[in-house]
Amino acid sequence: MKKVLQATALTVTIAASTTAMAEFDRVRWQVPMGFPSTLTALGDTMPEVAKMVSDISGGRVTLQTFEPGKLIPSLGVFENVSNGNLPAGYSWMGYEWGQIPASALFGATPFGLESQEFLAWMYHKDGDKLLKELFAPYNVYPILCGTISPEAAGWFREEMDSVDKFKGLKFRAAGVGGEIMSEFGMSVTLLPGGELYQALETGVLDATEFSLPTVDEQLGFYQVAKHYYLPGWHQPSTNQFLYINLDEWKKLNGETQALIETSCKAGNTMALAKAEALQGAVLKRFKENGVQLHQYSPEILNAFQEATDRVMKRRSESDPMFAKIYGSMKEFQAEHSAWKKYGYLPRDWNMDNE
Repeated sequence: MKKVLQATALTVTIAASTTAMAEFDRVRWQVPMGFPSTLTALGDTMPEVAKMVSDISGGRVTLQTFEPGKLIPSLGVFENVSNGNLPAGYSWMGYEWGQIPASALFGATPFGLESQEFLAWMYHKDGDKLLKELFAPYNVYPILCGTISPEAAGWFREEMDSVDKFKGLKFRAAGVGGEIMSEFGMSVTLLPGGELYQALETGVLDATEFSLPTVDEQLGFYQVAKHYYLPGWHQPSTNQFLYINLDEWKKLNGETQALIETSCKAGNTMALAKAEALQGAVLKRFKENGVQLHQYSPEILNAFQEATDRVMKRRSESDPMFAKIYGSMKEFQAEHSAWKKYGYLPRDWNMDNE
């Protein structure tokens, strides 16, 4: 009897498992990425998410990732997903800044929400709802799928100890931060990460920002510029998204949609944890390689804040959706500010000065 009961239980378990497995659609999507998978915390999140999706679905749902340039140009994710050339793609939100200015607020907002605050706004306030509203006219369903710690403010060949030194600099930046830097007379251009080392080395660029210290180290910027500025006022959080063609998304059943959305939530946890875990060791290596770490002075940060206020006001007045999203962010930032101030120890508490 015991053996019969065990056999019956096993049969029921297998049947239930098979039934659950069959609830997932059979999906085979090509997913080009805006960053190489070798870039730690920035480019390796989507491959991990794709593995989770495949493992949980028993291989029924396959999101095959492609390195930048293999299927489309690295900055072409939004366009190709929007027009239906591809079912999905993965990138930093904001490269479509020229067509959808408000998108850059989700990629990174200068003096805006830090990573954990951004997650709170996205999942428990109006963030995700506004995101879907913004992209629906472009036939795109975006899913937050990788948030990481603040970027650095940039690599420079000389010490930037006054606002006047920014004037005339050939500088690489993206999104809203790039427009704000233009307020200081910088010549701002957008180049993919893979082109930045050579641009710095040959003088095409005088300075650049790109990402976290781990990523900047991998790209070798410390070899051609020795002044590293923080904090990343222009990107207190950096957020990547899985862009899905809306028609393709609507074809999926609820279980498959939930699988992808939940896996991306797990991806956010992995990316943020990895980003926080690794930066201290990198900063130590930078110093060992002769890099000088700087914090922008209060005077320079105040100047950036004033320029940010001007740009945000100008953009909000000309773009109702920009105003709506930025207003929601600022409202939550103000609401959260008392907890942020009183709920945590000061960042420099009980730390030796570096």
